[in-house]
Amino acid sequence: MTDLLADLPYFRVLSREERAALARRFRPRSFRKGAPIFSEGDPCDGLWLVAEGRVKISRLSPRGREQVLHTEGPGATLGEVPLFDRAGYVASASALTAARLLWLPRRELEALCRQCPEVALAIIATMAGRIRAFASLAGDLALRPISERLGQLLLAEARRAGHAGPRGIDFILPGTREEIAARIGTVRELVSRSLAALARQGLIAIRGRRCVLLDVKRLEEAVGAAR
Repeated sequence: MTDLLADLPYFRVLSREERAALARRFRPRSFRKGAPIFSEGDPCDGLWLVAEGRVKISRLSPRGREQVLHTEGPGATLGEVPLFDRAGYVASASALTAARLLWLPRRELEALCRQCPEVALAIIATMAGRIRAFASLAGDLALRPISERLGQLLLAEARRAGHAGPRGIDFILPGTREEIAARIGTVRELVSRSLAALARQGLIAIRGRRCVLLDVKRLEEAVGAAR
């Protein structure tokens, strides 16, 4: 636990003894795959830290369509915005896999920020980075066609979890067609069509959820990643 805190920008400035004391204030929670962690609009009274597994952050439209804002793995923190503006969660979080999270009460984090301003500055930097990411996501949804959004996702997943083989970069798609659609702001049928189109162009080979990225440079050019 202390080592996990040492890897976080928030708590890296603390001494080992201070991190050990802080670790004792976190409360562990386990979630099965698909279980909700918190819901949009719920009151927030603590900081979440992902210790194991993967979590998705999403919002629902009035018609019930899901838009995944981002996914997170071990070492990620969740819930900073409502902690500081005292409003409800701006989105919902659920476990993509079985997950273990750690929860730190608001009063503990606020006391730490007063005691060590560097912690507060690190939190501000993280929130600023997320604002930039959301601005990029909003631009992609408004301005990029579905094929480009899908290609960007495939490139990111290949770089994150892919393994180079004799044919290309081999990786597992990050979810079902419906889950991918939620991440790029479309519907399952259009994801399937776009994957098939990329395969016909010789950019990817796909079978079920297994994908091989055959030509990184051409895919980057096709989706505008090299701009």
